[in-house]
Amino acid sequence: MDLVEHFRLRLPSFLAELRELVAIESPTGDAAGLDRAASWLGERLAPLGELGLEPAGGAGRLLRLRRPGAAHRVMLVGHLDTVWPVGSWPELWREHDGRVFAPGVYDMKGGLLFILELLRWLEASGAEHPSLEVVINPDEEIGSPATGRRIREIAAGCDLALVLEPASPEGFLKLARKGSGEVVLTIHGRAAHQGVEPELGVNAVVEAAHQVGRLLELEDRELGTTVGPNVLSAGCASNVVPDRAELRVDLRAWTAAEQRRLDAGLAALRPVLPGSRIELAGGWNRPPMEPCPISTAVFERARRIAAALGLELAWARWGGSSDGNLTAAAGTPTVDGLGPVGEGSHQLTESIVVDALPTRLALLAGLVSSLADPVETST
Repeated sequence: MDLVEHFRLRLPSFLAELRELVAIESPTGDAAGLDRAASWLGERLAPLGELGLEPAGGAGRLLRLRRPGAAHRVMLVGHLDTVWPVGSWPELWREHDGRVFAPGVYDMKGGLLFILELLRWLEASGAEHPSLEVVINPDEEIGSPATGRRIREIAAGCDLALVLEPASPEGFLKLARKGSGEVVLTIHGRAAHQGVEPELGVNAVVEAAHQVGRLLELEDRELGTTVGPNVLSAGCASNVVPDRAELRVDLRAWTAAEQRRLDAGLAALRPVLPGSRIELAGGWNRPPMEPCPISTAVFERARRIAAALGLELAWARWGGSSDGNLTAAAGTPTVDGLGPVGEGSHQLTESIVVDALPTRLALLAGLVSSLADPVETST
């Protein structure tokens, strides 16, 4: 039986389990939901390797599984958390027009089930494979603050990382991702009565508006560098000059050089209104993920495997970040986007394409089993 047919026969069971997993709502920070999801997945992974659960502060638990194989060491990376607060979806599972719609089905509980199906196939088939290190964390959606260091430590001991984040809507893998971060700009002014003596006040909202303009001057859209002053909190009443404002700013850049340029620009920010004061906190939580000779060679191997399955494969640069940014920063060649094909990440249209699942699972299984032999490059 070929791989596609194997996973096609497994599809009803795959979808039944996926429906169970997405029904366990597990937004970032919901320790109870994340614990239930980790227990559900851990019970199914336990027969397939050496399973461990490591505490991750208040974020939940980091799930880790080791499966011995060839000397080549490959890390499989995923996350349990979603962006969806409990109750965000009126229906936790909906099938329509060849797609499944559910919270986290694309980002990335479908990818977690890819890992489970892969390990089950390896167990049942006896196929050769590299030594596998599976790491699934509970706080990826907010930058992996509690688990990032551990992920990098584990990655540093591996030869390659495969990230089971979803493929692009076109089915592309991801060899490059932007680095990401968040800074918080706190603006201090002086309160006053807006009707009686506004001249005595220093308006923190007006100062924030000046700073937004200066922040936007730091963007370089041609290089893909973006600065998003996306959340502003200020004021208590319309007749009071606000004495404080807080501006939360998203940062994205393709290269470390652009990250350094943004850092310098942020450090140079100065208040405009006399009597105002600004404070800057936060910074980068993920460095850029850039292609390297080995990750490119692994993609070429995947492309050949995909072609034999009747699938045309390409790779993309992706503006969103993932734990692949962390594995790459550890010096581990990284290929991302090996999960399901779909669309709507972080939107109520989040969905996966059902008919594509068997072929994408076959691609993953074929690639991982091929990695019992290390990838060589021409450089």
